Amino acid sequence: MPRHAERGDRMSAFEDMVRWLNDPLNWTNPDGIIDRLQEHLLIMAGTLPLALAFAWPIGIALGRTRVGGNVVVLLSNITQAVPVLALLTVLPLTALGFGKPSVIVALAVFAVPVLLATSFTAMREIDPEIRDAARGMGLSNWQQLWRVELPLAVPYLAAGFRTAAVQVAATAALASFVNGGGLGTIIAAGFGLGMAAAGGQILAGGLLVVALALLVDALGAILQRVVTPRQLRKARRA
Repeated sequence: MPRHAERGDRMSAFEDMVRWLNDPLNWTNPDGIIDRLQEHLLIMAGTLPLALAFAWPIGIALGRTRVGGNVVVLLSNITQAVPVLALLTVLPLTALGFGKPSVIVALAVFAVPVLLATSFTAMREIDPEIRDAARGMGLSNWQQLWRVELPLAVPYLAAGFRTAAVQVAATAALASFVNGGGLGTIIAAGFGLGMAAAGGQILAGGLLVVALALLVDALGAILQRVVTPRQLRKARRA
């Protein structure tokens, strides 16, 4: 195919995408962008707490002992070794069935490695002398954790949460493979119609997923700054 024809096809697909996004019905109709975005956010709202509930307690506990590095590496490798698409294929055949529960579990497994690694590192990076000083002040083990260690670990924990949230926002587009909804359904529906008929819709769906991931990253950066104690922010700038 001549280059000018390929260029024309790309421009036509881009124009179709702009027209598709500018059609109000594609936003407000049942199963439109707003509905699919709500489904996408619902998946994220179920995935991230589940991943956090598993990864943070283990990472923090092992990081405090300073002897769990091999366990963290093992758990991270196991969860990373299983592709999300493979989990989305297997989990619907279990009691979870097709739909959002399978998607949430699969994405939670995908989010665990980064949350586990950052929480472990957060505890490992705390100066042992700070722990000694806290014990010298008479703080109990729990008081030391909540009043000293966790505030110091916040930058790492927030960074891990931000990364995991972006990963989940982007990967949740695969939910459409198992009838889980989300923005990926727009892309899947477009492929069902074919590139010639729905190339603009496919591009629009991809753009929406990318835009959401970038928005989540920006909000994560703001959250990371807000929750980081002012003294730690000043120390980092210095």
